[in-house]
Amino acid sequence: MSDAPRPWNLVAELTYRCPLRCAYCSNPVGWRRVPERLDAPAWARVLGEAAELGVVHVGLTGGEPTLRDDLEAIVTAATRAGLHPHLVTAGTTLARSRLETLATCGLRSVQVSLQDVTAEASDAVAGRAFFEHKLACARDVRSLGLHLTLNVVLHRGNLGRVREIVALARAMGADRLELANVQLHGWALRNRVALLPARVQIESAAQVAREERRAAARPEIVFVLPDHFSGRPKPCMGGWGARTIVVDPSGRVLPCHGAAELANLAFWSVPERPLRACWSDAPGMNAFRGESWMQEPCRTCPERGHDFGGCRCQAFALAGDAAATDPACDRSALHGVVVDAVREAEDSASPALLYRDATSAT
Repeated sequence: MSDAPRPWNLVAELTYRCPLRCAYCSNPVGWRRVPERLDAPAWARVLGEAAELGVVHVGLTGGEPTLRDDLEAIVTAATRAGLHPHLVTAGTTLARSRLETLATCGLRSVQVSLQDVTAEASDAVAGRAFFEHKLACARDVRSLGLHLTLNVVLHRGNLGRVREIVALARAMGADRLELANVQLHGWALRNRVALLPARVQIESAAQVAREERRAAARPEIVFVLPDHFSGRPKPCMGGWGARTIVVDPSGRVLPCHGAAELANLAFWSVPERPLRACWSDAPGMNAFRGESWMQEPCRTCPERGHDFGGCRCQAFALAGDAAATDPACDRSALHGVVVDAVREAEDSASPALLYRDATSAT
């Protein structure tokens, strides 16, 4: 058995089904090929084994996790395992009565995604008209005394409205606002030209975020410079197989949301093996732990213990080699791929968005 680190967080992808068609969805483009193999008792086993590994927090996500009829049983199992259950939802299918029941089962906090500050702009990205449903869900979360996080993916179309987004979050009583600059995975990679902003947009939005942080303590505002503009990559999920376990709807255990797309990596599944073995011993999990796998310039870079070479999925998507230095890093020999992508986006009119599978409603 390998000397795997203690994980702190479990991302439980309960389903990839979703009523929205977001053009930046991070779910696999081929999500339909991933079966839902874990019922509530199977998830209860996973949650208990996660707690034994040292996990303290579980994010119940998807897709849209509220499409699961057994979500109450899963939240109850998380609570009994001593975990902090956190629901990540679009807020489109969650009635107040069900939210009350989930709170009774032990749900502690909820993240509601918003696409923008108006119905027209929101629906244009989500591909469906659910803006008012989202606002109603966020209000219900706060009125029931649950911790509310609002998550807004930032891109070319909405970066100019960061101040309005913060104002909306304050009006909703949000505890935390995640201004999540778009990461180019899944459907977002297909929509890269339409979503990538100009550098001046990023700089202006970052300044607004700084000003709003100084203006008031709440909500907590998180704004992270996107990789394509920073010159340095971020450590993916805190490091490959270091802090976070992702379990997809089929039961496959992964180090991050996108790792299943990487070629020639073998990951194990909880229907066949205990979670501890899937985390510690699967070849895919150990492929990029530590530093021995690194190529130059990562191998001798003084920042290798901080960024771990960047995102393996981004390296594979942009360079065709999961072991390559993330092209987002300006020390990468392939950094020109990122520079060219930014230049193309800045020089191009936004093309029509390619939406996630239109038949993915339920």
